[in-house]
Amino acid sequence: MSIEIKAPTFPESVADGTVATWHKQPGEAVSADELIVDIETDKVVLEVVAPADGVITEVLKGEGETVLSEEILAKFEAGAAGAAAPAAEAATEAAPAGDAEKVGPAARKLIDENGLDASQIPGTGKNGGITKEDVMNFMANKPASAPAAAAPAAAPAAAQPAVSVNVPAGERVEKRVPMTRLRATIAKRLVEAQQNAAMLTTYNEVNMKPVMELRKQYKDLFEKTHNGTRLGFMSFFVKAATEALKRFPAVNASIDGNDMVYHGYQDIGVAVSTDRGLMVPVLRDTDAMSLAEVEGTIADFGKRGREGKLGMEDMQGGTFTITNGGVFGSLMSTPILNPPQTAILGMHKIQERPMAVNGQVEILPMMYLALSYDHRMIDGKEAVQFLVTIKDLLEDPARMLLDV
Repeated sequence: MSIEIKAPTFPESVADGTVATWHKQPGEAVSADELIVDIETDKVVLEVVAPADGVITEVLKGEGETVLSEEILAKFEAGAAGAAAPAAEAATEAAPAGDAEKVGPAARKLIDENGLDASQIPGTGKNGGITKEDVMNFMANKPASAPAAAAPAAAPAAAQPAVSVNVPAGERVEKRVPMTRLRATIAKRLVEAQQNAAMLTTYNEVNMKPVMELRKQYKDLFEKTHNGTRLGFMSFFVKAATEALKRFPAVNASIDGNDMVYHGYQDIGVAVSTDRGLMVPVLRDTDAMSLAEVEGTIADFGKRGREGKLGMEDMQGGTFTITNGGVFGSLMSTPILNPPQTAILGMHKIQERPMAVNGQVEILPMMYLALSYDHRMIDGKEAVQFLVTIKDLLEDPARMLLDV
């Protein structure tokens, strides 16, 4: 039975998508619900799975091509896996020795554009077929003396390829890599945020010793009580930010044209770095979430972000954002607003520094905090008081429980 494989139904906010990676090629056996192709949109990567056991008979949209909602991607023959697989093997065996193996449409396009010889490119696809990743790896390692066949397995095509290559001394190599749709959209939004908002940043620092001691005292019991959920620092910042947002509603607001929209709830986005770019999944109603629920949800976001499985519903909305550059070693930075939100909190590296405490010098684990905000909506006084509130709550965590 012949079936049409179609692109997913895109939300109203997404006009079209791009075919990122074909995981299965024509003639290759496919099981029901097995991933066959990734569609990259401006926000997330959507997966298309096989409707039944069978084979893809024809690919109509190659990697890199633009597709619309529910547009036909390929033709599929249900129940034909047993007949098609041997046929593909026979075709491979019949190929003349030394000839190039089967080349996918996206791989062929790259080969033609760069004037490459397909017979020199090792294939890692089915029956030695050459994929887009094989061509990109061959191009990256072309100047090197080691054969490309020794290169490790390629990463998914939707991930941004590494631009560094090992080259002999004296070589001046350049590599041009097209932006993914997601990264291009992120770049556009960040530039718009700086152009359209009156963005300012205020800084403060927080003594992390109280939170670190509390975490050290209870982390084992916390993990045991909450089925393996680990107690990190982010949950303390989320809860402290939630309390501060309740006290300073303008920081939890957004701008819509000439209107200021005040939100009676706290939906906090947590920036997650992935191979495809920065994503900001949203924690909903953080005022009602426990520390364990916050930690568990953030861990799930991180896992699904790395696997490319975050959905659009995970990233829509949000009234405030927290980003943690400290996990990468950043000591201080100026975070950029996530429109239409009016503020974003930046966490940084915890570093021991000499501090004056009651006339004595003590070595304390300190963290710089940065709050970038839209001055059209938030006055400097409110921004500073908001950041001081977070500092006070973190330096005395009991205040979050006592609401003081």
